[in-house]
Amino acid sequence: MTGRHPLQRLASPSRQFSFLVHLAGILSFASSFKFLSTWETPMSAAFGGHFQFLTIIGLSLALCTFGVGFLADITLSSRLFALKHVLSMCSAPLEVLISILYWGLCAIDKGLVFPPDLQLDLLPDLGFHAAPAVFLAVDLLLLSPPWTIHGFSALALSEALALLYWFWVEYCFSRNGWYPYPIFDKLNTWQRMVLFTFSALLMTGSTTALKWTYGKINGIEEFKREAVADPASIRKRK
Repeated sequence: MTGRHPLQRLASPSRQFSFLVHLAGILSFASSFKFLSTWETPMSAAFGGHFQFLTIIGLSLALCTFGVGFLADITLSSRLFALKHVLSMCSAPLEVLISILYWGLCAIDKGLVFPPDLQLDLLPDLGFHAAPAVFLAVDLLLLSPPWTIHGFSALALSEALALLYWFWVEYCFSRNGWYPYPIFDKLNTWQRMVLFTFSALLMTGSTTALKWTYGKINGIEEFKREAVADPASIRKRK
């Protein structure tokens, strides 16, 4: 398989620009994991380890997405490219959500996401909380066909991921006696429920925003309308 989908901007899978973007992303994500392996914290020895953090779960999914994309570039495989596209529908909105939540909470009080004695330097901080969202957005906007996921499906996916992470966090709490993010300790059960529900809605919003931006950059008015309207209403207008 060569060339590109007729609705995407640049050729992918490809052994040229697409290959370089996926390789750069993999190197960035791998360097973050390398830093993590040398960063001794109480979390690393606890049940769940660093995978108690949504950031690390998102980074793992981003690495899988770009790993499959990189293999598709090398082999020019349409099946691997399709798998990368499916993974991207989960990983890209999740990483945008992580970046928004992290930097938004840091603007209020960085102690909500990290204890004072475990603050990150700027470079690793960007590697964990900015680079994945940037790489995945570039992959979507320039190297992917348009997403076919619509509003209700995006909301259902976001709610399912939020629920799964909530269950995981509570299970880790039952084993460790503390939460990975200090903000969780400041909230009661109902407040945490509201936070996870809000996060799911925010992830749905990030999916919509990415779809709209895709249509804007690629000049596809249909996908700009589809991002903010119910697909059934669009079909009726047609």
